[in-house]
Amino acid sequence: MLTLDQAREKMLNVLPYPTRIENLSINDAANRICAENVVSPINVPSFDNSAMDGYAVRLADLAQSLTLSVAGKSFAGNPFIGDWKSQSAVRIMTGAMIPEGTDAVVMQEDVTVNEDGSVTFSVMPKLNQNIRRIGEDVKQGDIVLTQGSILNSVSLPLLASLGITSVNVFPRLKVAVLSTGDELVPVGKPLAQGQIYDTNRFAVKLMLEKLHCDVIDFGILPDNPEQFEKAFIDAQSQADLVITSGGVSVGEADFTKTVLEKVGSVNFWKLAIKPGKPFAFGKLENAWFCGLPGNPVSALVTFYQLVQPVIAKLSGTEYQGAVQLPALAATNIKKSAGRLDFQRGFYQINAQGQITVQPVGFQGSHLFSAFVKANCFIVLEQERGNVNAGETVTIEPFNHLLA
Repeated sequence: MLTLDQAREKMLNVLPYPTRIENLSINDAANRICAENVVSPINVPSFDNSAMDGYAVRLADLAQSLTLSVAGKSFAGNPFIGDWKSQSAVRIMTGAMIPEGTDAVVMQEDVTVNEDGSVTFSVMPKLNQNIRRIGEDVKQGDIVLTQGSILNSVSLPLLASLGITSVNVFPRLKVAVLSTGDELVPVGKPLAQGQIYDTNRFAVKLMLEKLHCDVIDFGILPDNPEQFEKAFIDAQSQADLVITSGGVSVGEADFTKTVLEKVGSVNFWKLAIKPGKPFAFGKLENAWFCGLPGNPVSALVTFYQLVQPVIAKLSGTEYQGAVQLPALAATNIKKSAGRLDFQRGFYQINAQGQITVQPVGFQGSHLFSAFVKANCFIVLEQERGNVNAGETVTIEPFNHLLA
């Protein structure tokens, strides 16, 4: 059986980054992937300005007297342009351009305004104190975003602050979703005897939407080779990636494999993880393919651990691996050696500031309800056996797909 790391490596080594590029207004570019390095056309700030409300001063003047007259005012958008005589200060507001020759800005809390309008300083400022220098944040020519960056509520305002109105992005990934099995019924329709709801396709679509993919829903495929083949040909001609659930475990794979071999090359793997042992990956004529197991928990775990990095690379960005943290097992945890185990768990911080975790509900691959109460995976190493309360385990807090 392949380890999880081996499976990821095999996939990512053959997957390409996108090559097509679109140019979008920054107003329309939210959640898109930047297709090139973005270089700043200007300095930020574009002029020296004050970091405080206070008084702009020259240290040479203060060296002679801590009491100075006031030569004028400088406001944001309305700078001081008068004659700045010696032994005087300039009243200045936050963000306002500092007068030429300013050595420091003294905040107003350290200044006393006298009856004659002069001001007395209670401290001697340091050189450049409370001055924001030109280019201090961003210098003209700096790379402010690298290729592969996600354009979001932080990076897009940065571009706006630089006067950049459009950006080159990679196209949104088109993903076709299919389910297989005569026993499946679309969510919302009545169940006949022996039937179950197609929750896998529903869950996959929700996660794809969170990953900002364009989803093409091909519905449920019957166990009919002709219809199955036609649906796959249609799906792979319209999408960059085709995802199925069901039809990849022992006893099911032969039917799926026969059809897929006609339209591409697909490997059916046995993975050393639990849940999620069966998984398929390969290349169709015009699209890539990921086949998830049919059990709901197995489908979700394999999507989370394996399809997420596939989508990241095909979208043009790097997959940010899961955050892993040590935690204390709050209860005994059952585990058989042999496979990397992803148990649904709930972690919290105890009174001593330690992270503790315990499994949530039964851990069968067909039992989905535990996910509602869980906030992490308890990741138990492949050769590890049962865990006693108080032992250290590794957890992966859920990211935005499951949070």
